[in-house]
Amino acid sequence: MAEDEKSAGSQQHHHHQMAVQADPATSLGVYANLMMVSHRKEEFILDFLFVPPGQPAGNQTAALRSRVITTPEHAKRIVRALQENIQRYELSSTVGSEAWNSRDLKSRPH
Repeated sequence: MAEDEKSAGSQQHHHHQMAVQADPATSLGVYANLMMVSHRKEEFILDFLFVPPGQPAGNQTAALRSRVITTPEHAKRIVRALQENIQRYELSSTVGSEAWNSRDLKSRPH
């Protein structure tokens, strides 16, 4: 049985600490307001796009900001990480006035 199948069935989450190094330009990140996903048997392609506001309908142009190509197994981990973070965000935004604080913004590899 594959490792992902074992962990998916038991709902166990393994969190590892990792030092991340990035040059200053990469550390700034990019803004995207649209994402498109495509896949093949061996990989998923995540295209992060920016559509400027105010473009006429039917004549919109999106700029590709970043493309991430990953395995199906890692795509599943990305989905789980997003689900966990969205759940924490929704819980914190309904409980207190400070929806996201520095504790909530910690990045964890999945």
